[in-house]
Amino acid sequence: MANPFEFLFRVRYGECDAQGVVFNARYGDYVDLALTEYMRAAMGGYNALVNMGFETQVVRLLTEWKAPARFDDVLKASVYPSHFGNTSFTVNFDFVNASTQVLVATSQATYVLVDAKNFTKQIIPAQIKSALLEGAVGKQINQAG
Repeated sequence: MANPFEFLFRVRYGECDAQGVVFNARYGDYVDLALTEYMRAAMGGYNALVNMGFETQVVRLLTEWKAPARFDDVLKASVYPSHFGNTSFTVNFDFVNASTQVLVATSQATYVLVDAKNFTKQIIPAQIKSALLEGAVGKQINQAG
């Protein structure tokens, strides 16, 4: 994507394993953090979705590791949707070391839109699809300090 949403954050000591690199399970956390900020930039936050009567549920999460990330590295997550179905959408995440520009990991998450009360699948309304496709393009959130 030419101008994806970017989320910058710093690797914390507690996210690293005994080998001194980011523990593999932390990338699921990073996906969640990046999507939360993406939703904030795209549509005012996850609560805006909840206020419309919807929630999302992760139904698939795939991460591929490319290079190590270490304590105090600043990672840049580029976030961009890649597919919309009737009730689900897929978002891609590229995690790059902001100093070296080395690709650290890629993730792809598929979410299902559900009713916020009974968690049944819902058709994605046009306004939500439009916000997710266009609302965060070119924006950046920097929490790296």
